Amino acid sequence: MSGAQTLSLTVLPADALIDVPRRIVLHGAPAGARVTIASRTERAHGAPWSADAAFVADADGIVDLSRDAPVSGSYAGVSALGLVWSQTPVDGASRDVFPTPLSAPLVTTLTASVGDASVSAQFTQRLAAEGVTRREIREQGLVGTLYLPPGEGPHPAVMVLNGSGGGINEPRAALYASRGYAAFALGYFKAPGLPDYISNTPLEYFERGLRWLRDTVRPAHDFIALSGQSRGGELVLLLGATFPERVSAVIGYVPSALVHSAQNAADPATGREGPTWLLNGEPLPHIWENNRTASWAPYDEGPAPHRHAHAMLTALDDPEAVERARIRVECIRGPVLLLSAEDDGSWPSSRYSRMVAERLAAHGHPHPVEHFDFERAGHAIVFPYVPTTQVVYAHPVSGRVSTGGGEPAANAHADERSWAAVQAFLARAVAARAAQAAGAPSSDSPSEDTHDTHR
Repeated sequence: MSGAQTLSLTVLPADALIDVPRRIVLHGAPAGARVTIASRTERAHGAPWSADAAFVADADGIVDLSRDAPVSGSYAGVSALGLVWSQTPVDGASRDVFPTPLSAPLVTTLTASVGDASVSAQFTQRLAAEGVTRREIREQGLVGTLYLPPGEGPHPAVMVLNGSGGGINEPRAALYASRGYAAFALGYFKAPGLPDYISNTPLEYFERGLRWLRDTVRPAHDFIALSGQSRGGELVLLLGATFPERVSAVIGYVPSALVHSAQNAADPATGREGPTWLLNGEPLPHIWENNRTASWAPYDEGPAPHRHAHAMLTALDDPEAVERARIRVECIRGPVLLLSAEDDGSWPSSRYSRMVAERLAAHGHPHPVEHFDFERAGHAIVFPYVPTTQVVYAHPVSGRVSTGGGEPAANAHADERSWAAVQAFLARAVAARAAQAAGAPSSDSPSEDTHDTHR
């Protein structure tokens, strides 16, 4: 059995949302032959990303990536989409994973080679399902993008908030909308018409965003969840605690239990120890403020790649400062999902998430609290089947080079498991809200069901 005509390479499904797993199978290789499969994903703007791995065909001449581990290459172990998450940019530097505009899908070409024979196949990953609509929002001083699912609705809603990189998190909003949620990605700095820095951001801006979302979308069961990443994870907990009547559920990706200073997204005029959040025109107390133990030295002077988390840990040694800066999460009036990373290089999200869960349990929080803590994973938990290899980066505001931590395989696992957890959490939260609205007994379980899961 030889020659290109004997080989066939299939990817199923060939065209689907980015979060859909695929099965990649090669047929027609000689039994026991070494097979090299390479992936290459082109982008409309920016460098292509690529990976490759070598496999040994079984007695039937088959290589099945959902069953077979490579013998060498870009990744190790069995992983159906290892040739996606292990990709690196061919220019060695790019970090822009998603296309511009987001309506442009990611198209990956796979090429399998056996000796002189080769065969190719393509598959397409989409961030927005057919029928999802996109609308830029420039109203009431708000700057964001609203994604709506197909159909008349009403749909439950999610407000999506980015972290210290600023901007508008459209990829996550597009995917939320593709899964049935009216998703409002709200920018609050480093977006058109907004400040360049996170410093002195008023919380009332987000309250206005919540009111606008409720009035505009009129969500099903009056359900609005908050979803935030990193500083956005800190922010969604803070908003849930500050405006509890407006927030139905909170999803914190690698969040903080504490209010932090402006850090790497600071306005140089106020510095990284200046305030981030304002309420009623006054800065909220933050962990670096009057802290007797906090030091930037472990970050600034530590070995490359620098770990921001090392500085954050010094601040936790002053218990009085910690207590002053704690987010009063016990005021949140809905379920809470915490997604953290054990090897988080940006800040100690595992410890912060435990602090949140413990405080909620201590106050008898009457709604579910779930905590997924991912072993060997780093700060950049997003959603499944995207490259996870670029863990060292220059901060988009300060330009400081540091590591988010984690290993590519562990980061890929965290991406997959976290998104499954988010979808299940939201489904339960919406069902509980619907039951409450209908006057039926809620299926919410109390905070003693809080769990800390290593996946």
